[in-house]
Amino acid sequence: METNRDTQAVAALSALAQEHRLALFRLLVQAGPDGLPAGAIADTLGIPASSLSFHLGHLNRAGLVSQTRRGRSLIYAADYGAMNALLGYLMENCCGGAECAAPSIQPERKTA
Repeated sequence: METNRDTQAVAALSALAQEHRLALFRLLVQAGPDGLPAGAIADTLGIPASSLSFHLGHLNRAGLVSQTRRGRSLIYAADYGAMNALLGYLMENCCGGAECAAPSIQPERKTA
C-alpha cells in the first residue's frame, strides 16, 4: 500500500529526473537559504525565462523549492527540510537495519 511519504518521494524524484531541473535544484542548494532571483538563475543556467518558469513550477509543486516575492523579484530557494526528508526516506532501510555508513560520491581526482 502506498503511503503519503511514498507519494511525496515519487513526486520529488520525478521532478529531479530531468536535466534542467536537477541543475536548477543543485544551484539553489549551493545558493543557500537566501535563494536566488529567477533572473540570476536563468542567466547562470542559460535557460529561457519561459522554460525556467515551467521547471521552477515543477520543483515547487514537488515541494523541493519555495518561492517568495522581494519587491518586484521572485526569489527561489531550495527547501532543505524536503531535501533531507527525501534523503532520509531513501536511506531509512539502509543495510537491513544494521549500522552502516552510506558511501559518499566523491569526484574522481586527476593525478599528475
